[in-house]
Order: sequence, then C-alpha cells, then structure tokens
Amino acid sequence: MENYSNLVEAINGLRKDGYEEDFNLKQNCIECRDGQYKIFHDEFHIDKFFRFDGDTNPSEESIIYAISSEKYNLKGILVNGYSVTSEPLTNEMLEKLR
Repeated sequence: MENYSNLVEAINGLRKDGYEEDFNLKQNCIECRDGQYKIFHDEFHIDKFFRFDGDTNPSEESIIYAISSEKYNLKGILVNGYSVTSEPLTNEMLEKLR
C-alpha cells in the first residue's frame, strides 16, 4: 500500500491512479460534478484511505478516501476532516465512512 507523507502528496498520487473526481460529502450521499451525480452509500466502495495528523495544528487533521462507483463508472477522492462535520450525516453514510 502507498505511504504518503502529506495530503497533497496523497491527492497527487491518487490522481495518477485514476481517481479523478472530486467528491463532496452530503447528508445521505456523496456527489460530484456540481451535483450531476448523487451516489448513495450502497453505490460506492472505499478502495483505500489515508489519515493525516496535523503536527502543530489540529485543524489540519484529515482523511482522504479513494472511492469508486461501478454503477456510475467513476473514481475519485473525498477529503474530510476528523472533526464533526458541519452537516449531519445519515447512519448509513456514517457507517460507510468508518
């Protein structure tokens, strides 16, 4: 498995591996292409993930997910912070991202 030293390096590495979409986390799905695709918890797989700890700033703590959806033939990344998100998530989405 890859070993990245920071978030930017992980994003660049995953892009090279074909994870081209930028996914956004919503309450009950992830979406991309300005909402053109809304992908629900049972329509995507988390292929791999990487956690990064902010050495000096807790706001830099993040996790990056490499996600694929066979249904929509899409691969992309989702970057999320460790802290509580600003938008509540459904139980299905919370479970999927654990």
